[in-house]
Amino acid sequence: MAGEEHAGAGTTTRGKQRMAETVADRIEQDILAQGWDTGSILGSEAQLIERYGVSRAVFREAVRLVEHHQMARMRRGPGGGLVVTEPDPGAVRQAARVYLRRADVTRQQLFDARAALELAGVVTATEQLTEDGIAQLTEALRVEAELVEQGVTTGHARNVHSVIADMTGNPAISLFIEVLAQLDEDMVQQGWISRDDPTDRAALAEASHAAHEAIVAAIVAGDAPLAQHRMRRHLQAIADLLTDDVRAD
Repeated sequence: MAGEEHAGAGTTTRGKQRMAETVADRIEQDILAQGWDTGSILGSEAQLIERYGVSRAVFREAVRLVEHHQMARMRRGPGGGLVVTEPDPGAVRQAARVYLRRADVTRQQLFDARAALELAGVVTATEQLTEDGIAQLTEALRVEAELVEQGVTTGHARNVHSVIADMTGNPAISLFIEVLAQLDEDMVQQGWISRDDPTDRAALAEASHAAHEAIVAAIVAGDAPLAQHRMRRHLQAIADLLTDDVRAD
C-alpha cells in the first residue's frame, strides 16, 4: 500500500477524481448486487481499500461521492465501516426539479412529459384499483376539499396526482409525476404573484378540485378511457393557465 500511496501522489487531480468515480461506481454496483440491504456493512475502510486496490485518498473521495448519492455512509469507531443507507426520495425529487429548472424546461415540454406519464398512470391505476386505493383517493379528495373551503389555494393540488401515481405500483412513474407536478405547481404559483384578486385564485383552486373529483370518479368506475380524457383536459387547463400568465407578463 505504501508504494500505491506514493504512486497516487504523482497522479493528476483529474486522474484521482476519475479513479474515485470508478471506485464509487464499483461500490454502488456492489450495494445493488447485495440487494441494497439497508444497515448492512460492506466492510471496514482498510478492507475496502484492499478490495478496490486504491489509495486511502482515492477511497475517501469515492466514499464522499457514494454518501452524496445517499447509498452508504462511513461510520467511524469500533464495529464501523461503510454502512448501506436508504436514499431520501424528497432529496432525489428536489435534485430533479433543480436540474430541470436549470435546463430551462419549457411549459410545453413539461406538459408533454407530464401528460405522457399521467395518462399512462390513470390507466394502470384503474386496472389495479383496490378498496385501499379507493380509500386513499377518497381521503385525498376530502382533505383537498377542506383546504379549498378554508381558502388554501396552494400546496395541495398535486396530492391526488401523487396518490394516483402511487397506485400504479411503478416507482418511476411515482417519482417523475411528483417532480413534474411540483414544477407545474411552482410555475402556477409564480404566475399567481401577479394575480391581485384572491377570488380568482379560489376559483382556480375549486376548478382544480372539481377536475380531480371527475378523474377519481372515472377511475373508481373502472373507466380508464374516461379517466384519461378527464386527466388530459385537466392538464391542458393547467398548461393554458400558464400560457395566459406568460401573455399577461
